[in-house]
Amino acid sequence: MRAEVNVTSLVDVAFVLLIIFIITAPIMQGGVEVNLPRGDVQPLTADDKPFFVTVQPDGTVFVEGTAMTLPQFQESFAQLAAAGAFERVYIKGDSMATHGAVMHVVTAIARTGKQFSFVVGEEEARR
Repeated sequence: MRAEVNVTSLVDVAFVLLIIFIITAPIMQGGVEVNLPRGDVQPLTADDKPFFVTVQPDGTVFVEGTAMTLPQFQESFAQLAAAGAFERVYIKGDSMATHGAVMHVVTAIARTGKQFSFVVGEEEARR
């Protein structure tokens, strides 16, 4: 008589968990979806901890995924910049966002003395 352990069901469970993690990993990345304008730009260099501010077409501003109105952003960003350990702010403005909304965000950031950069998508190859 031989004592054997049947591991078939354990392998099945392991594969199911692996598939679940593969499917949910991209969803867990988070962030705010925007339609970035395209341009001929250089890729970003890796910072220790990038800090993103996103401007939606309707004027909603997302600070690291937290939604707020433009006036709320203008009032609170100075305190956030003073308490934050970031040097550069990356502005992700939707291509359909108004120029005025993006400029209000830029002005609020510039008042704090923080550096800022615009995030754009890579231009598609021309045919």
